[in-house]
Amino acid sequence: MKKYNIDNYVRYQKDLKETLNNLPGLFFDEYTRDQLITKFMPLTENLARKFATSHQAIGVLSINDLIQAGHIGLIKAVDKIDWEVLNSSNNIEQTIKSFLSKRIKGTIRRYINHNMGDIKIPEWKINEVRKSSDNPAINNLLSKSKSMYLGDFTMNSDDDSGSVIEIEDDSTEYNVDLMNEYILALLKKHLTEREQDVIRLSYGLDCDKHDAVEICAILGIEGSYKKKGVRISEIKRKAIDKLIEKTNDSQVADIL
Repeated sequence: MKKYNIDNYVRYQKDLKETLNNLPGLFFDEYTRDQLITKFMPLTENLARKFATSHQAIGVLSINDLIQAGHIGLIKAVDKIDWEVLNSSNNIEQTIKSFLSKRIKGTIRRYINHNMGDIKIPEWKINEVRKSSDNPAINNLLSKSKSMYLGDFTMNSDDDSGSVIEIEDDSTEYNVDLMNEYILALLKKHLTEREQDVIRLSYGLDCDKHDAVEICAILGIEGSYKKKGVRISEIKRKAIDKLIEKTNDSQVADIL
């Protein structure tokens, strides 16, 4: 996992939290351009963290780089909002999130592809894949040239229809048990018992993964299906923020 400057990230989180707390409670079309961009910055980070570590340009990029690229996409997307179309929607919030998410993810993908383009794949690896692959897309791509780059293996667009051709990774895997023990120790040191349980059950650190309803049943949290999901998400987000704030390890946020 690529390390990143945790101090800068913590400052960014604190500044963003303060700014969001000062935002007035308005309808979406009543916000200024800058206020609207700020309001959806957490959405950008959420989308950036959904990109697998293997997609982060083989270690060239950190999560901070992906968040920054996503913010560029957010700014451009806000400038393209058609408020007449948006106001005719039955669910304005869902529509605007969908509109922005599509363009934020597209910008991040292009940024990753751009940084992957100069990483050349060794010819022996191309020959190995060519001999063992029965994927028509891969065979067609490899038949064109002996010199390939990682960027050539990704077809990208602003929507989710783009596809990625995966090459098997035979590198040494992480010691999952050791990582889990390390994170469990951090949870015990910095979080409350309930926060520990939510993180542990959500990510399956020493057990199978559980969904929000199952976690609520274990912890005795009552309420409707929707309220249970919201409650578990709140506890999880608060716990992760607390870990980021109280630890100096740059990998904690990426692992979770």
